[in-house]
Amino acid sequence: MNEMYFCPLFSGSSGNALFCQYGNTRLLIDAGKPGRQIEEALRSIGVDPATLSGVLITHEHSDHIHGAGIISRKYHLPLFATSGTWAAMAGKIGKIAPEFRQEIQAGRDFYLGEIGVAPFPIPHDAADPVGFRLYGGSLSIATATDLGHFSRFVYDQIAGSDLILLESNHDPDMLRANPHYNMQLKTRILGDHGHLSNEACSEALVHLIAAGTGTVLLGHLSGENNTPELARQVSIQALAREGIQPGRDVQLDVALRDHTGPVYTIRQVTD
Repeated sequence: MNEMYFCPLFSGSSGNALFCQYGNTRLLIDAGKPGRQIEEALRSIGVDPATLSGVLITHEHSDHIHGAGIISRKYHLPLFATSGTWAAMAGKIGKIAPEFRQEIQAGRDFYLGEIGVAPFPIPHDAADPVGFRLYGGSLSIATATDLGHFSRFVYDQIAGSDLILLESNHDPDMLRANPHYNMQLKTRILGDHGHLSNEACSEALVHLIAAGTGTVLLGHLSGENNTPELARQVSIQALAREGIQPGRDVQLDVALRDHTGPVYTIRQVTD
C-alpha cells in the first residue's frame, strides 16, 4: 500500500522540527530545538534518529536551525539548504563536513532517497527561505510556514497536497496589544514578509481544501500572540461560512509548540 507518514515533532515560534517518511526514507524538515529534544521526540514515535536520511532547512532563523549542526554531526546526516541560507547560517550551527553540506535551489526539484523534494520560495524576511512539498509516489505533503502573506504563487506550489501544515501564527489584536513586543517587531510580524495571521491562514485553507487537501495542520503558532483554541476556532468559522465542516470534509488539527503531535498516515485512495 502506498503510504506517507508525517509528524509535527515541534511547531511554533520556540522551535520547529517536522518528520516525514515514505518507504525507507526518513527525513526532518528543520531542526529548531536542541538535539536531545529532537532525539527524544523521534524516539517517542518509534523512530531511531540514526535511521534518518537527511534534514531539509527552510531558512536560517534560530527556531529552525538550533539543533541542525548537532544532529548532522552526531548522525552523519546531510543538511539541505539554499545558498543564501548556508551563507546566513555561517557561525550559527558549527562546522559541517563538506559531504554533508548540500546546496539546493528553489524551483529545482530533487530526490532524497525515495522522497521527491520540491523547494519553493516563500515571502519571509530571511536570506533565501523556502517551503517544501514532498512526494511519495502519487501522494504529497506540503509545509508552508513563516509566510508574510499567502500568495497565489504559494497556493500553486502546495494546492492538491494530501496533507498541508500551514502557518497560523498570531492573532493581530493580541499582537498589537502585547506589551513585550516593541513597535518594530510588531510591524515586522504583521508585514508582507513576516508571519501569517489566523485570519489569513483560514482564508487560504478555504481554497486549499477546495483543491482537494484532506488533512490540514495549523502550525508555527506564537506562544504569546495566539492560542491553539483561537487558531482552530478562526479556521472553523471561516470554513463554516463556505459550508466546509471539519471531521466531515477535512481533518483539521493544530500542531503544538512543545508537544510532539501524532503520526499522520496518508494513504493512496483506490477505487
